[in-house]
Amino acid sequence: MELIKTEFDGLWIIQPKIFHDSRGYFFESYNQLQFDKKFSPLVFLQDNQSQSKKNVIRGLHFQNPPFAQVKLVRVTQGAVLDVVVDLRKNSKTYGKHFKIILSSKDNTMLWIPEGFAHGFVALEDDSMFLYKCSNLYNKESERCILWNDPTLKIDWETPEPVISEKDRQGALFKSIDSLF
Repeated sequence: MELIKTEFDGLWIIQPKIFHDSRGYFFESYNQLQFDKKFSPLVFLQDNQSQSKKNVIRGLHFQNPPFAQVKLVRVTQGAVLDVVVDLRKNSKTYGKHFKIILSSKDNTMLWIPEGFAHGFVALEDDSMFLYKCSNLYNKESERCILWNDPTLKIDWETPEPVISEKDRQGALFKSIDSLF
């Protein structure tokens, strides 16, 4: 696997080594020992999967400590524009966002450390998104930043966003008292 550093401390693009032949392809999407060598040892406690129609935006979600989550995310069908926002007050990239297209065509993954809000927009119908999470879901610690927050200036690159009622009620970034 190839690790590609981003300007955000601890946020990594991961390109797995893919073996192609006449039957199709094979790749190792997760190997605990390999990831422990690259990152601090970590146990993932929960896997999540979502399916989204084109133009569906999910996010920007995060969980406060002590239920904060490291996430390893990837797309197994379709494509998404994945977005993270740095909530770590002492980070040089605090309040900035990072975007990347994740697609089943190249199987690129994103390693998201604690302290980031996360969301994505489906670029194709029936996009299937998988999340490995280092902590269990905790409703009381869950937070949501408004997807179109004017201070974040995220271009979701979709003319007709489809947003859940829950995500329409997200808080403004300025009102979030980050615990990171």
